[in-house]
Amino acid sequence: MKRRPYMILGFFLSLLLTIVPLSGNFTNAATPAAVTPVSALSFTQGVQKTVLDNGLTVLTKEVHTAPVVSVQVWYKVGSRNEVKGESGISHQLEHLMFKGTTARPVQFGRLFSALGSQFNAFTSYDETAYFGTVQQDKLEALLTLEADRMENSLIGPEQLTSEKRVVISELQGYENSPGYRLSREVMRAAFPNRAYGLSVGGTKADVEKFTVEQVRNYYQTYYTPENATLVITGDFATEPALKVVKETFGKLSQRAKKNTVVNNARRGIDSFSVSSSIADASPSTPVAKKAPIVLKQPGSAALLQAVYPLPDIKHPDVPAIDLMDAILTGGRSSRLYQALVESGLASSVSGGAAELIEPGWYEINATAAPGQELGKIAQVLQESLTKLQQQPVTSEELKRAKTQLQASYILGNQDITSQANQLGYNQTIAGDYHFIEKYLAAIAKVTPAQVQKAAKTYLNPAQQTIGFFEPTQPDGKPGTSNAGSGRTVENFSPGKPVDPAELAKYLPPATSETDSNKQSLPEEFTLKNGLKVLLLSDRNLPTINLSGQIDAGTEFDGNQKAGLANLTASNLMNGTQTKNALTLAKTLEDLGAGLSFSASREGVNVSGEGLSANLPILIQTLADVLENATFPADQLELSRQRALTSLKVKLDDPSGLGREVFQQAIYPENHPFHSFPTAESLKTITRNDLLNFYQTHYRPDTTTIAIVGDFDSVKVKALLNQVFGKWQATGKPPVLKIPTVALPQTLTQLNKVIPGKAEAVTYIGYNGISRKDPRYYAALVLNQILGGDTLASRLGTEVRDRQGLTYGIYSAFAAGINPGPFLIQMQTAPGDAQKAIASTLALLKQLREQGVTEAEFNTAKRSITNSYPVDLANPSSVSSIILDNAVFGLSRSEIREFPQRIQAVTIADMQQAIEDLIKPENLVIVTAGPENTVTKGG
Repeated sequence: MKRRPYMILGFFLSLLLTIVPLSGNFTNAATPAAVTPVSALSFTQGVQKTVLDNGLTVLTKEVHTAPVVSVQVWYKVGSRNEVKGESGISHQLEHLMFKGTTARPVQFGRLFSALGSQFNAFTSYDETAYFGTVQQDKLEALLTLEADRMENSLIGPEQLTSEKRVVISELQGYENSPGYRLSREVMRAAFPNRAYGLSVGGTKADVEKFTVEQVRNYYQTYYTPENATLVITGDFATEPALKVVKETFGKLSQRAKKNTVVNNARRGIDSFSVSSSIADASPSTPVAKKAPIVLKQPGSAALLQAVYPLPDIKHPDVPAIDLMDAILTGGRSSRLYQALVESGLASSVSGGAAELIEPGWYEINATAAPGQELGKIAQVLQESLTKLQQQPVTSEELKRAKTQLQASYILGNQDITSQANQLGYNQTIAGDYHFIEKYLAAIAKVTPAQVQKAAKTYLNPAQQTIGFFEPTQPDGKPGTSNAGSGRTVENFSPGKPVDPAELAKYLPPATSETDSNKQSLPEEFTLKNGLKVLLLSDRNLPTINLSGQIDAGTEFDGNQKAGLANLTASNLMNGTQTKNALTLAKTLEDLGAGLSFSASREGVNVSGEGLSANLPILIQTLADVLENATFPADQLELSRQRALTSLKVKLDDPSGLGREVFQQAIYPENHPFHSFPTAESLKTITRNDLLNFYQTHYRPDTTTIAIVGDFDSVKVKALLNQVFGKWQATGKPPVLKIPTVALPQTLTQLNKVIPGKAEAVTYIGYNGISRKDPRYYAALVLNQILGGDTLASRLGTEVRDRQGLTYGIYSAFAAGINPGPFLIQMQTAPGDAQKAIASTLALLKQLREQGVTEAEFNTAKRSITNSYPVDLANPSSVSSIILDNAVFGLSRSEIREFPQRIQAVTIADMQQAIEDLIKPENLVIVTAGPENTVTKGG
């Protein structure tokens, strides 16, 4: 929300254009030290606001911590501005903004990719935003491209037809989610006469009817300088940058005065004052609650959503509302987590306040634990809310909530992209980039009485809209149909690949080359007990980012105990010899710090963050749970129930089920990558199993920790030696024998049917390579060309952009310590699955038979190396990169030398990689989703 506007990663790993969800859940927000009020000056200090003659607001903030810049354009238009019959037009236009301009009639994603930009866009209720982060020398190029598409975007029949299919694929993908369907019904009932009651993406029926004239008019009305904010943050000089802004954006004309922008007259929507209508309903007055909305549909877990009207973002109650939210849902120590999750009623609970340009809402979401009734969850939820209304919160709770909020800002603004995002959001939604200063100052002054008053005013049962999702097939097994082996129904001949030389003429020039060879190297050492540590001091921000890995991953499970590694990792924070689960949670949450563990195939991932003052407590807590975890029986049962719920949800999700079937089709039963948890395996795991696994696999000599942030290395070394000194391993660590995996003999195609789904998800591939394979760097360049970018790759160009068959398609080499799969993933309408598969196979055959052009090859290398400095500009990313390099057995200088290794790949290396790694005749193809994904007669 307004604290941390969301940067969209998309439905797949590569770039996608998507909708921003609104959720203020603090559970994953890590945070600070004692409650010293956070100064907002660090967020707005140095910001210069300039308004051009044409009305464009420009915010510039120099941040010279890394040689990168972020350029963002925020338009004050979203689903709030849509009239009846045009639901989703803001989102449709966002997609079309990538289709090219009159001067540059090419997919803009290809231009951004060629610049090495990490870019995306999103549409929300009040705004549509476009952003890209690049090396500093590409600033002028990004500004030129953004100015061009503000006024000259191509919106024609061809562009609209193909992109409509993509948008409908996206919307249908959301239909796969029971949570999305429940939210849609609840919001419609809560706001029947307001645009906020409709899904941001709109309806399939409206999208299908959009005309070129309709979308062009919308573009002409809202995509104007005076309705936009341009934000530039990073390593640049303000005056020369503003000169370029005036040369590019300054020449654009105002258009909105021809059409009255906004609003209620145009929309015919009752934008009532929510604050006054709520205040009139005193909680002491007897009221009749609305009956719950009940959805009974195919699905997995039972869900609850409750929504309450709120005032707009400028209302004085907003700080108290946000603190109320933190007290209710901010982490494990929060009231609703304790009442619902720790009691075993729910598997998860979250909440969030949507404070927008117009009056918004507060929502609470819960997923029922197996066998638990939604009515009981609703009853306990209401009891918790009533208690909050009747009794003031404790000073301890309020202090914790303030600390969490304050630190979430600091930790959420460590990179320049997020800093630009914060400025753009505040300027667009609150009308003032200084909003954060007033907000944080108000947060510091909120009293227990104000939180209680906010609860009384806004959590009124008379104002509540509540919905239940009750799955009709909670234990249903997905059906199976075999699509035959080696046959897809359609034949397809792809066009020629896009010629980068043709693309180059549309690219604005970069000013100069950036030297990316200055990256500091981590200090690496090993404690006496074998624990490996990497330290990289970064004094630019008062934050700590900790990444770690323990060789205790799911590869050690075996099929009979599948899920053991995950259960062990998820129970680490449930108690030690000196602290129970709640005490552990409060130790970190009182300081706004976060520490979590999750098992992946090749290890347990450790993630920690907090303010630098809290590094000792973060490390002490980490050492305590790694050495002294006790695995209480009652907490094991709760975590088992949560794991069973997660399993149901995964098997009801085409992407989750499809990946499991795909992986098990590639790897034989005796391979560690074959095992996946089942309800049966989870139920057989005992506390002794966890203790044995913990004692066997959690060892200092199989643990690696990387810490990046504001610290003194000498002091940290001493601290690590002190807290980990007693942790000792006996004997040699367990070693797995990984069997060699042969490619399938023939092309194999499998289908998994999940009732009630709207979109299909397809996986295509086979076993690939490891990270240390000498072909790895050539494989990265190859993948960049094939499907490394949804908008700029061959797969994206053909299957998504030209044919409009998928919302997203990407390829990847999952290269770890051991070889992982090479895979292509895509989401399609059921009737388009076979056509998209045929197109993909044809593109692989074309790649195999014709190779790549030198221009394609060089462009792909530049894209990877130009994008890499953006990763290095984020301390959180740097800690992960350092850790991965160490775990994979690479040199600590790899973080600096990676671009040179990519540049050293030759065209001959590329051709050899294609010959070795692209095998269209040996593919495994798995499609999961609705029943009609196999063409009749296939």
